[in-house]
Amino acid sequence: MDTGKDYQLRLRDFPVGAQMLFVAFGALVLVPLLTGLNPNVALFCAGVGTLIYQVLTKFRIPIFLGSSFAFIAPIMFCVKTYGVPATLGALACVGLAYAGAAALIKWRGVGILMKLLPTIVTGPVIMVIGLILAPVGVFMAMGKTGDGAAVLYPQATAMGVSFFSLAVTVLVAIRGRGLLKLVPILCGIGAGYVASLFLGLVDFAPVAAAPWFAMPSFVGPEFNIDAILVIVPVAIAPIIEHFGGVIAIGQVTGRNYLENPGVHRSLMGDGVATFLAGCLGGPPLTTYAEVTGAVSLIKIYNPALMTWAAVTAVCLAFIGKLGALLQTIPTPVMGGIMLLLFGAIMVVGLNSLVREGADLMEPRNMAIVALVIVLGMGKMAFSFGGIHLEGIGLAGVVGVVLNAVLPRTAKDA
Repeated sequence: MDTGKDYQLRLRDFPVGAQMLFVAFGALVLVPLLTGLNPNVALFCAGVGTLIYQVLTKFRIPIFLGSSFAFIAPIMFCVKTYGVPATLGALACVGLAYAGAAALIKWRGVGILMKLLPTIVTGPVIMVIGLILAPVGVFMAMGKTGDGAAVLYPQATAMGVSFFSLAVTVLVAIRGRGLLKLVPILCGIGAGYVASLFLGLVDFAPVAAAPWFAMPSFVGPEFNIDAILVIVPVAIAPIIEHFGGVIAIGQVTGRNYLENPGVHRSLMGDGVATFLAGCLGGPPLTTYAEVTGAVSLIKIYNPALMTWAAVTAVCLAFIGKLGALLQTIPTPVMGGIMLLLFGAIMVVGLNSLVREGADLMEPRNMAIVALVIVLGMGKMAFSFGGIHLEGIGLAGVVGVVLNAVLPRTAKDA
């Protein structure tokens, strides 16, 4: 058994490394499929981003970077409101925000970030991300577009497919064993896709027309201040989640990555990778818990496995028919998965508050949580001096400001 404490790139480890991409694949391509970005570009960015991350963390942390779910709602909003290039420019700025947080940690230590972004702020922000997406999942499960404006499939047929996909996902998540338990999303999508084939909901014409090998459809960014102000504040939640990902893989491998190579290096790696993704047309990147789970299962801790996973992702990005095939997945299949996934995001935020043991009836905590959730869910909009904030972005900013200005009790201090 490989103790995995040193980076060792060996050809014989390629199948195991490629398996790591299989574990991440369903979630990785789900974000671009939901938001209208290109899945092949997302694969390319995840692969290259992971390689960049490895370089900046001195090839010491066995982590794979994939598409972040935290940005689904603001990406959807910005694509519809400002267009894809402006959205990508804002996503590139998310990478700069990560890099800025990494520099702050390097300068002042981890404690300063925990003081600025405690659980009482990040928990409700994560809850808002999940809750604000709930209507999108419901509309898709009913066979409509994500905004509910158009009907794509008969409602009865769509709901049958969506609930079948949901049932398989839940069943695998609860009863699955081994590697199967790590890919419930992939299993649910696969089962729903097979059901859609039997019901005649899948059109293979785009697959037939697509070339076998093609350059991913890269899109350059444009920088729009309104789009940036919508998306960048959402980075509050993933920055804190990044710490959780680094701690989790450290617990699996028995090493303290917060100190060596340092969480500032890890977050900087994520930031540079996310900046590149925004410049090329991909979604923001984050550490993947699914892959950490796979590492804990197979007990091979060699970071080179992630190199092989990254190389595999880059290679698959140039297969044109793969992207076309992914885009034939019917909306109800994705909707069934979304019903669970968006609810799960909300539960993650709620669980962080429960784990923290925060007294939500304490006036200060109540004010922060209540205002973050109501302003975010109510889609409150705020404009001042050319600055426009609304939805999740406004909720995140309000949470940070309230945490900074509201007086603390003696216990909190």
